[in-house]
Amino acid sequence: MKKICWPYFDPEFDNLPERIYGPTCRVCIDNETWEDCTIIKVDSVNKQGLLLEVVQVLTDVNLTITKSYISSDAGWFMDVFHVKDEHGNKLTDQNVINYIQKALSTSTGTPDSSKAYTNNNPTLFSPTNPTDHTTIEMIGTDRPGLFSEISAALADLHCNIVEAHAWSHNARLACVAQISDQSTDHNPRRLATIEDHLITVLRATTALSPCGKEPNNGQQEVKTIGLLGSGDLNYVHQGTMSINVERRLHQLMLSVRDFDGPNDGPESSPRTPLGLYSEGEGRKTVVWIESCEEKGYSMVSIECKDRRRLMFDTVCTLTDMQYVIFHASASAQDGYAFQEYFIRHIDGDALCTQSEKERVIKCLEAAIERRVSEGIRLELCADDRIGLLSDITRVLRENGLVVVRADVATQGEKSVNAFYVRDISGNEVVDMDFVESMKRELMGSNPIDVQVKNDTRNRPSSPERSSPLSNFGDMLKSQLERLSNNFAKIK
Repeated sequence: MKKICWPYFDPEFDNLPERIYGPTCRVCIDNETWEDCTIIKVDSVNKQGLLLEVVQVLTDVNLTITKSYISSDAGWFMDVFHVKDEHGNKLTDQNVINYIQKALSTSTGTPDSSKAYTNNNPTLFSPTNPTDHTTIEMIGTDRPGLFSEISAALADLHCNIVEAHAWSHNARLACVAQISDQSTDHNPRRLATIEDHLITVLRATTALSPCGKEPNNGQQEVKTIGLLGSGDLNYVHQGTMSINVERRLHQLMLSVRDFDGPNDGPESSPRTPLGLYSEGEGRKTVVWIESCEEKGYSMVSIECKDRRRLMFDTVCTLTDMQYVIFHASASAQDGYAFQEYFIRHIDGDALCTQSEKERVIKCLEAAIERRVSEGIRLELCADDRIGLLSDITRVLRENGLVVVRADVATQGEKSVNAFYVRDISGNEVVDMDFVESMKRELMGSNPIDVQVKNDTRNRPSSPERSSPLSNFGDMLKSQLERLSNNFAKIK
């Protein structure tokens, strides 16, 4: 036999560029300098979107960014973040520290989704199910009860919603859902049937705006994205790309122009700054743009109430609008945030026209506002089954509550559902007497566990607002118990 000779490669060859030019990325996690926060420093070769990737890694582990300095001129990216964990303390969990170190040290800045860090937060989807699932994206004109109708449509098709994420803003709805379909092997004809069924729901008659047009000019869309082998909806797979699901929701909302109000149009009056007020101070969210002519930048300034994931939302929007962030600073104090970005368009130009500046301002305002889910947070945990989400949302709808944001996840045999709800008349809070009554009624419901969290300041209770909802807890408990018993009998 002839011997096969392979060329010899020095094992150190792959490390040669780093030895000549230095490492392409350095990450330093400092827990010693400050007593109340952890400092994360990142030095790396720059590329478009790198800042978003870094911020995404930090938000994936529920860190709060209290201060940040960014510079990315001359092809090199340098960033300093002051961060705290979800309890407001320094980072002490070594698993989280190791994950951040590894994730930020990779060439892409984003780890393999199948190895992503997971926790018990139901709003962050985790790879809990190893089977193949189909991901569905939906956008359209929102209306009261639409999310319930979508859930019912999938239940009618015998599709189980394994995980889902839905946002509602300015009369638009964006939803990314992961379903399992036990009746077929996900053949193209079956997927087409699911798409047609859902598009029919989205195109159902909706109330027209005063100008006689639908809020988003009638744009409705449903798209299936094949199978996901990892069962992980932290990242939506599109071809060879993996996109963070919350970034994808921002993109979907942008595509249906949720930055325009329901009545906005070519003949609408000039839009006033966004009226989101911080608690106690009466200060509202303001976004403005100035020109920095000597350096050729446009300076975008943002003042608003601070919250978790705020920087991710603003950086995500600027990146997806094809703007490059060269310098930035962000700080938060006393519950209020200030951010400043020096940007150019990806083609190298600053923002030149007034219309372009107004569009950037409106898109940033929308990005800040989308995640501000007002009302009460309702969390339900129950044994997972087909139609469970449909049953829960139908009971909410029948009792005059509208779902404005939803997070659904499956953990083992349990379905964990989190909803932000308000009443159909538009009231953003429900008095605490009603909340406590509902909590007492539902906590004893078996096998459904319910927790209610008040995420807004409560107004004084009034008979007009509390009386229509006073029996809601008892009705929700009895109806869900009846539905669960009926399902058990069918099985």
